[in-house]
This record gives sequence, structure tokens and C-alpha cells, in this order.
Amino acid sequence: MSILPKITPTDLQQRLQRGEIVLIDIREPSEYAREHIHGARLVPLAAIDSHDFDTERNKVAVFTCRSGNRTAMNASRLLAKGFREAYVLDGGLDAWKSAGLPVHFNAEAPLDLQRQVQITAGGMALLGAILAWLVSPWFIALSGFVGAGLMMAGMTGFCGMARLLAAMPWNRKFLSA
Repeated sequence: MSILPKITPTDLQQRLQRGEIVLIDIREPSEYAREHIHGARLVPLAAIDSHDFDTERNKVAVFTCRSGNRTAMNASRLLAKGFREAYVLDGGLDAWKSAGLPVHFNAEAPLDLQRQVQITAGGMALLGAILAWLVSPWFIALSGFVGAGLMMAGMTGFCGMARLLAAMPWNRKFLSA
């Protein structure tokens, strides 16, 4: 497993100001639409291609995500994109904000899909438990259905609920951007 060296938020900010670095945000479009570092270029990990960087190979690349974990777990894949030098933002966007550095925030953008799935699945499981207690024990099946769906999503990488939520009107304009 390859490891990307880390760069601190303050070091990154200084190097961004000098134009030495290309900052690549590997999160999904819905995450980026809500909040990102000024000057970060969105190149989602799911669709990343080495040709995305043909004109920037002479620069140093810094890859970032929300916490740095997604970037670290995909280090070898990111290193294969042909940059002469590459780093991961230590602590990701969370560390950048903790350092008091500016971000672009769009309050009109929806929460990222993962959080929407967590809220919806948690709400459905809780509703099933409450209805089973108050109305009929058969409503426990709703909680079981949600749990089974989450297990299948984890095992297969396909989340039907995420696909359904992505098609909702509040997500469409941000996911297609």
C-alpha cells in the first residue's frame, strides 16, 4: 500500500497563494457543492482519470477529502495519476476549517448523499420500532428491512436508497453540476 505524504493546512494555504499547487478535491459533487476549499478542483474519486491532469503535471498535487481518510485509502490509485509530487491534506477539509481557514459554503446545497441516507435509514428504523411498540409488532419488519438494505449496500457497494435520494428534486441540480 502506498502512502501519500501529508501537508498541513497552513502550509497548503501558503503554497496555494504562491500558485505552486493544484488542489484536487476527490469527494462527490454533492459534498463539494455544499462546502469546499477556495481554489479546489473537483475530480470525484469515482471518475478520476489520469488525463484529467494533462496540463498540470508540472505542479505539485494535493488531494483532499472531508477528513483525509478517503484520500489515504486510495493513495496508490492517486499516485498513479502521473504527478511528479503528490500530498494529502492532513485532516482534510475538517482540519482546514479547524485551522480557521476560509471555505466556500453554499447553504442552499443539500447535505451529501451519505448523510441523507443515514438520516433516512435511521428515521425509518426508528419509525418501525415506534410503530411496533405502539401499533403492531409487525412494524418491526420495517426496521429489519432497513437493516437488511444497509447490509446489502455495505456488501455490494450499491445503495438503492442513495440512488433514490439522488433522483430527488433537491439533489438533481447539484449532482449534475
